[in-house]
Amino acid sequence: MSSDKAPAKLLVTGGAGFIGANFVHYWLANYPQDTVVVLDALTYAGNRASLSLVEGHPDFTFVQGDICDTDLVEQLLVQHKLDTIVHFAAESHVDRSITGPDAFIETNIIGTYSLLKAAKKVWLDMPAADGLGPIQHRFHHVSTDEVYGTLEPNDPPFSETTAYAPNSPYSASKAASDHLVRSYHHTYGLEVTTSNCSNNYGPYHFPEKLIPLIITNILRNKPLPVYGDGKQVRDWLYVEDHARGIDLVLREGKIGENYNIGGHNEWKNIDIVYLVCKLMDEAFARNDELAKIYPEAVLAAEGQCASLIEFVTDRPGHDRRYAIDAAKSQQELGYKPEESFETGIRKTVNWYLGNESWWRELLG
Repeated sequence: MSSDKAPAKLLVTGGAGFIGANFVHYWLANYPQDTVVVLDALTYAGNRASLSLVEGHPDFTFVQGDICDTDLVEQLLVQHKLDTIVHFAAESHVDRSITGPDAFIETNIIGTYSLLKAAKKVWLDMPAADGLGPIQHRFHHVSTDEVYGTLEPNDPPFSETTAYAPNSPYSASKAASDHLVRSYHHTYGLEVTTSNCSNNYGPYHFPEKLIPLIITNILRNKPLPVYGDGKQVRDWLYVEDHARGIDLVLREGKIGENYNIGGHNEWKNIDIVYLVCKLMDEAFARNDELAKIYPEAVLAAEGQCASLIEFVTDRPGHDRRYAIDAAKSQQELGYKPEESFETGIRKTVNWYLGNESWWRELLG
């Protein structure tokens, strides 16, 4: 896509998931003239309610379906004359990949392959058969920093040239999908880009992930489980800054390139947990109504959230540290996170406090 014109017609896979839904919100807020078609299977982590803010947009369409259904993907590309795929759809929870890796292989590898096949057919093969040139297009693949493996405390952050060394079935499946995307560019000429991001946080995050788990468990007065010693280090990125980074890759990125999108914001897991506890204590102290809205949150009302922390057995193969070097994205795209961690984490806590109906339905 050229730098002076945003992509006009997007297929967003996994658009009812956490990052996908936030991307759709961002895109239609910034490019309201564009067409966005969301394809989502609505598995446990996909939630149609996460898209309620854009349901009335005249050029927004939601389709419940599987990315492994190549015929369906081809049909959508042709019917809506789509020229861009932004591929979020993935199984992404490491714990689930350890206990049930089959779904990760199916969705992350076979699903990505299915999308690539459909894109190649509609954007390259069909026009060639009709004597036309390739349709101007972009296949953007959203990946993770976990494909790079783990870092020691003093190691430099991951760059785009870091060798892949995935350590879980999840990260291995994402690494495989990255390689498939690369191969379709170099073998067939499909116009692709890939971004590898650090841990996202923000609104609409499924409550099994660390930050929303801590918030919602506090509100239900449940233990706050921390793996091992809690000193695993992650780089945290506010989800809207991730969407902004993808926007820059689509408009300014070079075809065939990978771009790291990070938050320059490394935290130990245990420190994140203590910070969220502190913010929740402050919120309840500041607003007496919260104790009435959340009567289960008795320790929050007493300013004692941290007493819920419970250290549990570490998970197998738990990577010690992730960190992203986003210098390439800064230099080539002008990327820089706009949200500080202080403002982003407060926005996140406040969003969950104000959207009980959204997360409560997911937890039952």
